[in-house]
Amino acid sequence: MSRLKKYKDRMIVTTVAIILLVIIGITSSERMNITGFEKSIGNIISPIEKLFFNVGKSVSDIFSTIGSIGKYREENEQLKKKIAVLEEKNREYEDIIGKTDFLRNEARLKEKTNYKLIDAQVIGKEPGNWFDRFIIDKGLNDGIKKGDTVIQGVEVNRSLVQEGVIGRITDVGDNWAKVSSIVDEGSNISFRVARTQDGGILSGSVDNKLSGYLFDNKADVKKGDKLFTSGLGEAYLKDLYIGEVKEVAKKEEDLMKRVVVTPAVDFKKIYRVHIISN
Repeated sequence: MSRLKKYKDRMIVTTVAIILLVIIGITSSERMNITGFEKSIGNIISPIEKLFFNVGKSVSDIFSTIGSIGKYREENEQLKKKIAVLEEKNREYEDIIGKTDFLRNEARLKEKTNYKLIDAQVIGKEPGNWFDRFIIDKGLNDGIKKGDTVIQGVEVNRSLVQEGVIGRITDVGDNWAKVSSIVDEGSNISFRVARTQDGGILSGSVDNKLSGYLFDNKADVKKGDKLFTSGLGEAYLKDLYIGEVKEVAKKEEDLMKRVVVTPAVDFKKIYRVHIISN
C-alpha cells in the first residue's frame, strides 16, 4: 500500500500527459474531420466573428471616407475652376464665330477704303431690339464732330465690300458720341438708284422700316435695285451703300412711286462702327 502511495503522484502526471497527447492528436489541424463538439462551438463563434469583422470593416471604411473628404473637396474645386475656364473660352469662340462676317468685312473695308476711319465701340443703346439710336466710346478728343457719318463694312457681293451707311453723329462729348441711324423715325437720307441713277428720299419709321419715294413717279425702279447715298443736302457723304429695294408700290391717287428698302446693315447687331469725318 505504501508503494502505491509512493507512485501515486507519478501516475497522475503520466495520466494527464497521456490525456493531453490524445487531445492534441484529436485537435490536430491535419485532421480531415472535426468532432461534433468542435462543430457546435464553431457554429456559435462564427456569427459572432462575422459580426465583429463587419463592424470593424464599416468603422474602417468610415474613417477612410472621412479622410478622403478633404481630398475630394479639393479635386472638386479644381474641376470647377477648369470648367469655368473652358466655359469662358467657349463663349469667346462663340463670340468670334458670331462676328466672323463682320470682322472679315471690316478687314476688307480697311484695305480698300479711301476714307480715314475712326474706329469706335458701341457702349449703349436706347431700349428696343433695334440700334436706331446708340452711344459710342469716342468723341471730341478723338476728332469726332457732330454731323460726321457713321458706317460699317458691308458685303455688296462676294467680291466687293463697301461702306454701308449706319447714320450720323447727332451729339458729342469729350469721350463719347450719340448716333442716330437711318432707320430712326426722325431720319431722312437722299439716295440714287445705281442701275438708273434715279433719285429720291428715304425715311426711318417707328417700326424701324426704311422706306421712301422717288422724285420721278415714272422712274424705272424694281425689286433688287441697289441704292447709294446721293450726297444731296450734304447730310451724308456721296456713294455710301444704303441697301436694296425690297418692294415697289405706286397707287393711282399717289403722284409718287414709293419703295421699301432692306438696309445693308443689320440694325439688330451693331458691335463696332467707323466714323468718317465730314
